[in-house]
Amino acid sequence: MMIKIFLLSILPIIIGALTSRKLTTNSNKKLMSESTTLTEPILKSLTNRIAKSLDLPEIPVRIYEVKSFNGLATSDGQIFLTRGALDDFYNGKVTAEELSSIIAHELGHVALGHSKRRMVDFSMQNALRIILSLAFGRLIPAIGTYVANFLTSLLAAKLSRNDEYEADAYAAALLIKSGIGTGAQISLLKKLELLGGDGSPTQQWLMSHPKTSERILAIENLRKEWEEVT
Repeated sequence: MMIKIFLLSILPIIIGALTSRKLTTNSNKKLMSESTTLTEPILKSLTNRIAKSLDLPEIPVRIYEVKSFNGLATSDGQIFLTRGALDDFYNGKVTAEELSSIIAHELGHVALGHSKRRMVDFSMQNALRIILSLAFGRLIPAIGTYVANFLTSLLAAKLSRNDEYEADAYAAALLIKSGIGTGAQISLLKKLELLGGDGSPTQQWLMSHPKTSERILAIENLRKEWEEVT
């Protein structure tokens, strides 16, 4: 009996870890193979200012060749903007400063360990999903798996929203330090509904990102606190 309980507890974690590692490796390879180095001069000058504020020689940014508007960071610290985001800059929908706020946000995920921790979170969530499915499957066979998936998704969304607030705060501090300021960060967030970032009908407590209005309020409150200190 003890062996069975041990296997049911440990095997999902091992399976989740192996699955997460394989997915992450494949995803990173895909991103690198389908992206090119950022060369846009205006945006490069802003990333150089951010790099200087961090005492770094440069911040390599790559352009991922997809049409959606997004930014992302990998577990090994690579920063990406999508081609859609850069096209929106060329089309005048967003400014270079607004795109630099995305880069600062993604740097926050890297610096705060979110990108690496997501591998662990994914493994634990897979393990939890399997364990809950087995447990609820016995109690309510017809819908046990659905209940387990729902609870796991709820936890994942909560963890992701916390990460977004932390990355926003890091980006705000970095943008202020580099002389760019939080204005572009806030103005971009206000545009997200039009750019596809916050228009989902999904209930708030299942969204992976907090509400745009709440993110803006948090940034404004931080800025006020820092202004009072200085």
